[in-house]
Amino acid sequence: MDQDINKIYHNAFGVSFIWKVEAPKKQSPKIQIIFRDMGFYLTYSEIVQFQKQIRYVQSENPCACCKNKDRSRSMLLKTPCNQVDLAINALELRDINDLINGTLFHLELDDYVNEICKN
Repeated sequence: MDQDINKIYHNAFGVSFIWKVEAPKKQSPKIQIIFRDMGFYLTYSEIVQFQKQIRYVQSENPCACCKNKDRSRSMLLKTPCNQVDLAINALELRDINDLINGTLFHLELDDYVNEICKN
């Protein structure tokens, strides 16, 4: 499978990658993000939107960062897919946040390096 994808970022909770497209050796414009037995196929702007939703849930649940994290899935996280919301706990919120932030960091770093190499 590693030959079919270009991995962007991973942590213990999930992974993000881009599918390789056979024809002209291009990459898909969408990013696959997989965690908790679910896969989301998102554009860059949808990932940014997802990051904003994560930050909103964090701001509405300030105790999500406390040492005594609640393991019940009592937080509702909206996804960029209008029909899908996730019931999550504080640990999952932290791990999803890391996965999304790491994915965006690597995508933006790749864009930056590619732009510099053009000059």
